[in-house]
Amino acid sequence: MGQLSRDVRGRLRGLTKENAERIGLHLVMAGRLLDVDPERAYEHTQAAVRRGGRVDVVREAAGIAAYRTGRFAEALRELRTVRRLNGSSEHLPLMADAERGLGRPERALALAASEEARTLDAEGRTELAIVASGARSDLGEHDAALAVLDRIPAAERRGDLGLRVLQARAAALEAAGRQDEAAQLLAGVDPADLERASGAPQEEDDVVVYDTYDEDAVDEDLDVGAGDADDAGRPDQSDATVASEGAEPVEPEQTEQESVSAPEQGDEVDGPDAGKA
Repeated sequence: MGQLSRDVRGRLRGLTKENAERIGLHLVMAGRLLDVDPERAYEHTQAAVRRGGRVDVVREAAGIAAYRTGRFAEALRELRTVRRLNGSSEHLPLMADAERGLGRPERALALAASEEARTLDAEGRTELAIVASGARSDLGEHDAALAVLDRIPAAERRGDLGLRVLQARAAALEAAGRQDEAAQLLAGVDPADLERASGAPQEEDDVVVYDTYDEDAVDEDLDVGAGDADDAGRPDQSDATVASEGAEPVEPEQTEQESVSAPEQGDEVDGPDAGKA
């Protein structure tokens, strides 16, 4: 628990101490494994969801891990749940990119043009612009893909994020068949810097892995307080967290007013989760 931020620890305070500590351990391991073993990180988030499905940071971790393992329909479902729980749209870029991964670039562009997109900070807006550029390329709108990147303010093209914008421009040029220009654009950049900016895992100390097997075995017999009845061992029915890949269930809060753009309502997956475009 000590490795979690004060904010995350605060979000877990509504649970029993034992349950919060178990969930916290899974969240720590998920964070440490996300870059080196995303599938294992995903397993840890699922164990955490089984114990604390009503906690926003738990569902957030599950959504990010689902995204990183290519479970795009599940990532969308989890990140929408996070938005309902805490009202934040900070993960809009991931949601838009998940739409691209499902072969729905039009929906990605709808998210980028939504009112929610205007609430993002500078980094979030730049990330969303990178996704929107990719969506334009997906649709064969190559000039528009480059134009989206041109509109990113110079002040927001610094550091690793600036390198990611450069990579996005190179990808847009390649998609347009302008490979020589793309290669020239990246020629003067250190490949190690590009790799770091793209999120490739860096060398770290060995990660000591906490196995999820024993956790799964004790879930059924865990004696929790009444206040944790919905949080341990069985997520509440309104938040089905594990569904078969390739299909999004009907969300039970259909009557709840949700501030999302129109294209997100009643989503249906048009096939198995696609790879990220």
